[in-house]
Amino acid sequence: MLADVLAEQWGLSSFRRSGSALVAEGSHLRHDVAVVKPQTYMNRSGRVLRSLATEGVDLQRDLLIVVDDFALPLGRMRLRAHGSAGGHNGLESVEEALQTNEYARLRIGIGPVPERQDPADFVLESFKKTELAELVELLPELHDAVECWAEEGIEEAMNRYNRRGSQSE
Repeated sequence: MLADVLAEQWGLSSFRRSGSALVAEGSHLRHDVAVVKPQTYMNRSGRVLRSLATEGVDLQRDLLIVVDDFALPLGRMRLRAHGSAGGHNGLESVEEALQTNEYARLRIGIGPVPERQDPADFVLESFKKTELAELVELLPELHDAVECWAEEGIEEAMNRYNRRGSQSE
């Protein structure tokens, strides 16, 4: 949902298939940008990014990976400049493809997983109406966090937007 909002708000092209991803491209803030939606299983999503490490892309400055995360409560967001995948299969795939964990990421909470439910089944379920409404309500703030990252960098975005919930989460 966030990828669609970004592409629309930034006036990017329509999403088109490019290999195993959908890509919207254009210019934003005087820079060429691409919003990429992998069409692989999450645990293989890093494959879409393999070429970035060899194309001279500054992974620390020019790449923001956005993932949903059942380890965070629904509606929470967490930006990080780098770090461990923390057991997130999509981030593990990204790290394997890029051969580094030195890239910015935005985790969007969709949890917690209900007791006795397999996490794999949980992440494949559709959102309940109330959950979807909460995430839709969060989209403007998520957009603003990505804008802040793009304009002012990950440190400023973290300072401004990592305020929901306790520090110990």
